[in-house]
Amino acid sequence: MTNQTSETTLENTAVRSPSAIDAVADSFTESLLEMNPSLATSLGIPGHETEYPDYSPAGAEALAECTRETLRRLEDLEPTDDVDRVTLDAMRERLGLELEIHESGLDLADLNNIASPSQDIRAIFDLMPTATAEDWNNIAGRMGNVPDAISGYASSLRAAKERGLVAAQRQIRTVIEQARAYAAEDGFFHSLAASARIDDGGAQQNGGGSMTASGGAGLPEDLRKRLAAGAETASHAYASLAAFLENELLPEAPEKDAVGREHYSLMSRRFLGATIDLEETYLWGVEELDRIIAEQEAVAGQIKPGASIDEAMAALDADEARQLHGTDALQAWMQKLSDRAVAELSGTHFDIYEPMRRLECRIAPTQEGGIYYTGPSDDFSRPGRMWWSVPEGEDTFTTWKETTTVYHEGVPGHHLQIATATYRRELLNNWRRNICWVSGHGEGWALYAERLMEDLGYLADPGDKMGMLDAQRMRAARVVFDIGVHLELEVPARWGSGTWTPAKGYEFLKKNIAISEGQLNFEFTRYLGWPGQAPSYKLGQRLWEQIRDERRRREGESFDIKRFHSEALNLGSVGLDTLRRALLGEVAAPSEA
Repeated sequence: MTNQTSETTLENTAVRSPSAIDAVADSFTESLLEMNPSLATSLGIPGHETEYPDYSPAGAEALAECTRETLRRLEDLEPTDDVDRVTLDAMRERLGLELEIHESGLDLADLNNIASPSQDIRAIFDLMPTATAEDWNNIAGRMGNVPDAISGYASSLRAAKERGLVAAQRQIRTVIEQARAYAAEDGFFHSLAASARIDDGGAQQNGGGSMTASGGAGLPEDLRKRLAAGAETASHAYASLAAFLENELLPEAPEKDAVGREHYSLMSRRFLGATIDLEETYLWGVEELDRIIAEQEAVAGQIKPGASIDEAMAALDADEARQLHGTDALQAWMQKLSDRAVAELSGTHFDIYEPMRRLECRIAPTQEGGIYYTGPSDDFSRPGRMWWSVPEGEDTFTTWKETTTVYHEGVPGHHLQIATATYRRELLNNWRRNICWVSGHGEGWALYAERLMEDLGYLADPGDKMGMLDAQRMRAARVVFDIGVHLELEVPARWGSGTWTPAKGYEFLKKNIAISEGQLNFEFTRYLGWPGQAPSYKLGQRLWEQIRDERRRREGESFDIKRFHSEALNLGSVGLDTLRRALLGEVAAPSEA
């Protein structure tokens, strides 16, 4: 593995003239930024630092009408080149599907433990700058607007309830707990306000976006009071949300977690950008899980002769050389491994342009579980970031399990993928670069990247390979669990009998996902409340590998994997059907200039 760097810059790539289709896509993006100030913050675009989207039914209808108008504007436009063809294909698929979801009413009923307005309203503070008094003034202002955001959200949940659409009791109870934690005296908002400092160049920014006291100058007293008042206001709003959920929504909520075929099919399309045969996919998931387990059994023998998978994992866990103690050590290890991947893969296997080479690894300000990535700002002044939300009480971490996670979230995973699209402004319009995100495409690429790192020699250590296989096994098990439980299919003989239920599914996950109890409980609730999302990882990987192998078959000895990766990443994130059509010639993909 050599350490070369890519010399490719914007100066030596051809500049493409924007088309009429680009103009429509960019206009739609501008409208989205106006309607969703949180999106502007996430992209690092100034002008809406204190505002929130309208989470009410009126806001949902305004977005739907903007979407309809955009599709009408696209109707009579002809693509001028291959980039246009992909844009048109992707926008018609994505926007058309969102209108279907809006008509179903499911957009108003959005509530789960990980990715619904309840979390989004809080989480945007993680991405807000904190270096200056003006930054903290913006934070105070947005805190003051939390009540209106919560009120709009509650009105949508109420409207959905009137249509008979209410999330399951399990999800509502979890969100109640989260809301109360945010609202507590020692909760997120009060802690954020109390930690506020102006950066004088010596302070260190923590995972929550706030500043530690290391060299930080104090804030003006009036601003500190405004922050305290904003924290109180935001905390009261979340307390009111918890009360609304408990008193008004929970009594109407179904106990049953399974959402059924119609709901599941719609969400599956949202996360994949493709229509799949759910039964065929379920059976494939069972077979893939069995295949990965067999591979694990072989690796277990390399770790400890004659050992079972569990025994090999126990030996890895007991290896002090593979242990990290404390979140500081975890963060430092993540950063070192990430930096190495960026340095060694740049120019050898991927084009990693200079602004993309900065990737920050952070401990998240929450304790909800999960590891995730947030992309860079549009101008790269805020870099891409890898976040680890550590459940309360967890203090020991094992590197063998998480090496592949760093590659998944960073390079060559999400960071390479998302930052490439953000960087290629001379090729892609703003909707393609910053707005369109399809889980099956993005998460599928990240799983593809995990396997690719094995092929490139970065998982030669049997322990690290076991960690990769463990992650792959989890994603395969999620295909079986997610489709099986939500469609109430038959349990495979190896894993029991009868019809899938959440209880059977939990025991199944315990046998197939080697994570802590806190993480398992979070993931279990996530799968039940976010139907169709969890399988998109493995199903996306399946298609990425099928497309690569088909291209290799067609091109023979002329096939170049680096060129294939560049071509694929230059598409940005699109639905899996669009991806297949673009990379296999049905819709031409943009080439590396």
